Amino acid sequence: MKNNILKIGAVLGITTVLLNSCGPKDNPPLVYFPDMYFPVAYDPLQKAEDAYSKHENTIPSFVKNDGATGLVSVDGTVSQNIDGVVDVNSSKMMKADEYNAGYDASKLIASSPLNPANQAKDIERGKKLFNQVCAACHGEAGDGQGSIVQGGAYAGVPNYKDREVTIGSVHYVLSHGRNAMGSFAGQLNPGDRWRVAMYVMSAFKGGINPAPATTVAATTTAPEATTDAKDKTATK
Repeated sequence: MKNNILKIGAVLGITTVLLNSCGPKDNPPLVYFPDMYFPVAYDPLQKAEDAYSKHENTIPSFVKNDGATGLVSVDGTVSQNIDGVVDVNSSKMMKADEYNAGYDASKLIASSPLNPANQAKDIERGKKLFNQVCAACHGEAGDGQGSIVQGGAYAGVPNYKDREVTIGSVHYVLSHGRNAMGSFAGQLNPGDRWRVAMYVMSAFKGGINPAPATTVAATTTAPEATTDAKDKTATK
């Protein structure tokens, strides 16, 4: 009798497990470490949201970056920089006056710090990156009619032909953002930002104007020089 009870209990237990495993998934059981089962892909251009909670995302690296997910390198680490280009203050928060001074100075930069011997190859890579990262808004023709604009989700993207830009100002906006456009320093390394700027000038502005290499170095510190000049004028 006891053996029959055990057999019946075992059969009922196995049947219950089978029915639950094959049943509807409208109310799945509690899952530990849900990211392991349902990974969440963060959009690098939007604020990081916690997919499994209603409270604010408290991941320190996101909080430090005002919730943005396009993060710079971790403190204490060195990112690869095969181009040898140092992008000063690309992730620095700037006040309006400081930003505008830097933008005005960038307009004086007419050449990139990359090796001129690789210009054709750099422009070709810049084209590839532009079509991947920028064309959705700016359009492959640089006319501001990308797929996002044509779909009606966004408007007001300018045509490059109507803008007074230089290779330096395009790089500056890629690095720091401008108006409704955010910084792409988290998506493109310094060398690639220069390549995209080279392609923009080559494809949409009639070509890249050569300039002495010293022009880049001189204008990099222009914001500080402008500030000093104002201070001297004030003292006089």
